[in-house]
Amino acid sequence: MPVGFVMMCHTALDRAAQVARYWAQSDAPVVIHVDARVPRAAFRQLQDDLADLGNVSFCRRFKCDWGTWSLVAAAQAGAEKMLERHPEVSHVFLASGACLPLRPVAELNAYLDRRPWTDFIESVTTADVGWTVGGLDIERFTLHFPFSWKKRRKLFDRYVNLQRRLGLRRHIPDGLVPHLGSQWWCLTRATLSAILTDPDRPVHDRYFRRVWIPDESYFQTLVRLYGTSIESRSLTLSKFDYQGKPHVFYDDHLQLLRRSDCFVARKIWPQADRLYKTFLAPRAPSLAHTEPDPTKIDRLFSKAVERRLKGRAGLYMQSRFPRKDRENGKTCAQYSIFHGFADIFENFDSWLSKQVTARVHGHIFGPERVEFAGGETLYNGCLTDSVALRDYNPRAFLTNMIWNARGERQCFMFSPRDNQECNWFTATDPNAQISVITGAWAVPLFHSARPFHEVRREAARLQKVEQAHLDILRSMYVKARVRIWTMADFIENPMEPLQTIIDELSPRTARRLTEAPRLVDLTGFGQFLQNLKNQGMQPRLMGDFPMGEDPRPATGRRGRPYLVR
Repeated sequence: MPVGFVMMCHTALDRAAQVARYWAQSDAPVVIHVDARVPRAAFRQLQDDLADLGNVSFCRRFKCDWGTWSLVAAAQAGAEKMLERHPEVSHVFLASGACLPLRPVAELNAYLDRRPWTDFIESVTTADVGWTVGGLDIERFTLHFPFSWKKRRKLFDRYVNLQRRLGLRRHIPDGLVPHLGSQWWCLTRATLSAILTDPDRPVHDRYFRRVWIPDESYFQTLVRLYGTSIESRSLTLSKFDYQGKPHVFYDDHLQLLRRSDCFVARKIWPQADRLYKTFLAPRAPSLAHTEPDPTKIDRLFSKAVERRLKGRAGLYMQSRFPRKDRENGKTCAQYSIFHGFADIFENFDSWLSKQVTARVHGHIFGPERVEFAGGETLYNGCLTDSVALRDYNPRAFLTNMIWNARGERQCFMFSPRDNQECNWFTATDPNAQISVITGAWAVPLFHSARPFHEVRREAARLQKVEQAHLDILRSMYVKARVRIWTMADFIENPMEPLQTIIDELSPRTARRLTEAPRLVDLTGFGQFLQNLKNQGMQPRLMGDFPMGEDPRPATGRRGRPYLVR
């Protein structure tokens, strides 16, 4: 016995005509409901296009709005006409004008013939539904909804809140247990006839007229009263995103749709010429009794939803700009920041690039220019060395630089002279490795020929800036890997901390350092710090430097401390 199709159409009537013709020519009767808002000329054109098919008819038209009773009324009208005009039909399949058959009608008939008394409709209680979007589960059956959620959203929300405060509740008709599910079902003739000819239908219809989104609950609830064998699933492949909006299938989803083995899919893009041409072409039915299995592609949709919600780590896009601290990773890869190293070592960036397999930049947040590795003025992704462009959005500059060079670790120098806007960003980034030598900013001042009163003023400013950065790095919110040394401690034994840093940057090499980078001349640096103190500026971040000419110890390394008993 053949299956009959009821189609709910409101747009892309040319595509709906193609699908209706395909089903009708496969000896499946079709009843079409066209939204009353569709212009009369377009409706007449659809009728003319299908006039040569005797098993295609049209039912009474309703003005259909999302989430309203009009959708149920249209489905009722189409189903009534199908049962009245085609007594040979054993099952009625509800579809939309945006649906596309994925398998021949003969396969669907054979599948239903093996299950003559089975109703295929998703029907679950509100307590078991986890996919409702909008905050209303059982309340959609117990509250009044006189206002459209889409057209009069504020009135809708206010009236719902008013009913909650007043404790208003609607009475659910006796014998009904509210169920929810997809509105695309395939019911047996017996079940559908029982629903439409029920003496209590006026009571049921009156109640569901004020239920929110009744097309997802009317048939899903009533089928529990009359169905003898219910499979709570739909034979139509339909997927929804995290907002409850249906996924649209395009031409590049062809193989995906084939893998599902479902009989019908929605929602198909009207311009998907390849899909319509492929699935509406004449095909011989398969002898294999393949079970529809949309779970085959659920994994891909789950990954798509996750990608939509979280995005790709470290990628900031116009189409999906995350909220602050809600992004899926601040940056896309690990990177290293060397604070103060370039001030106490000569050509430290060149030395470091020889020791590790990484791209080592200079001061990318420097005040004069962005010091890209090798002195480049243009970096990956067309990032320029312009300070004005960088400072327009320093965080975006940093994340773009790391994203554009993903696959290669990035290292760069830093100091209190640089732009400090990204300090909190890098400190709370798990991908960041921050190594700090405190007080190293004083070395360039020590070697400068500026008047000492200017040096003292600049030293006070830089110390204040660095102290603010250190306060951030020592806060409880830090997620970066941070190492901090005073300048005096680092200079006393530079090889050990440098070896630790190199081992972390290149863990697979396990190579011992044989030479340290060349230290700048620090002869007289202790006296320089004392002069700053004498002028009223207290240098606190350098550690304890001797007053002699050379702050480095003569032996190269002090002995380890020991306990005297």
